[in-house]
Amino acid sequence: MPQQLNWGLISTGRISGTFARGLAHSKTGRLLAVGSRTQEAADRFGKEHNVLRCYGSYEALLADKDVQAVYVSTPHPMHAEWAIKAAEAGKHILCEKPIGVNHAEATAIIEAARKHDVFLMEAFMYRCHPQTHKIIELVRSGAIGEVRVVHATFSFRAPRDANPRIYGKELAGGGILDVGCYCTSMSRLIAGVATGGDFAEPIELEGVGHLGPTGVDEYASAVLKFPGEIIANIACGVAVQQDNHVRIFGTKGHLVVPWPWIPQREGGTSRIFLHKPDDSAPQEILVRCDEWLYGMEADTVAANIERRQAPPPAMTWDDTLGNMKTLDRWRESIGLVYEFERR
Repeated sequence: MPQQLNWGLISTGRISGTFARGLAHSKTGRLLAVGSRTQEAADRFGKEHNVLRCYGSYEALLADKDVQAVYVSTPHPMHAEWAIKAAEAGKHILCEKPIGVNHAEATAIIEAARKHDVFLMEAFMYRCHPQTHKIIELVRSGAIGEVRVVHATFSFRAPRDANPRIYGKELAGGGILDVGCYCTSMSRLIAGVATGGDFAEPIELEGVGHLGPTGVDEYASAVLKFPGEIIANIACGVAVQQDNHVRIFGTKGHLVVPWPWIPQREGGTSRIFLHKPDDSAPQEILVRCDEWLYGMEADTVAANIERRQAPPPAMTWDDTLGNMKTLDRWRESIGLVYEFERR
């Protein structure tokens, strides 16, 4: 039986609310506490989401002995600090993506989890959904032959003045860390599955991007070459809406995934389309899931507490480290360095 967990939320931002709603529909989780930088914000969040214990600091939440697992969803530059402090407090950790700002931070977080013997997972919720398992099954079965090219895009348009976190360089804003991390994780997953593993690392990477007036990447693209002669074209952005599909092209056909990143947040049927050269129309593959997306993510944590990591396609520690290294390379290729990284 999966372990029942009392959860605490570190931060009261939008994504914490999304996770709280999903957690309410999980099989294993109970939202016990929330911590914020102010008591007012904690109380407001607690009232909205029926949280029993509301703390005006993150430290106070970590001091609550009844909190067993924490969801870290602060802005990116604070992930490492609070994930490490959570590990030191003996809490199991689900840390919002990207787990850190760079590979060095990711390494420090993982070392803290190992030292203090706690569960740790980077929160790519799409990796916990049956749709992703189905994509893997189709690739491994040879449904499209040998994989040759992957296209993965995650890009949206947010008004600059209304989104200081997304556009703030001091908050590690920009498209690559915010949503490009999804595209790298998917391309590495598919390349790995196609070559007989769980994920793969690019042997070549070339990136381009546009740095806006605040100094962050407003939109960016990269071409990655993987072992097995697999090429991935990935794109992301916070200042332009793009076609957020994943397409996987092989020697005998291709797959189209219309909703790869947030498949049916509240449960339902997602679709994958299998295109074959001789077929007059694509085959529609239905993936039915009645569970809430973020609830499944919480249940994945609970089911794997004893092993301290969740198995693939959920993000293992090695997968997370590889993904962060790829993001570092992408940012380096477009000249994006955050000022706090220079210290």
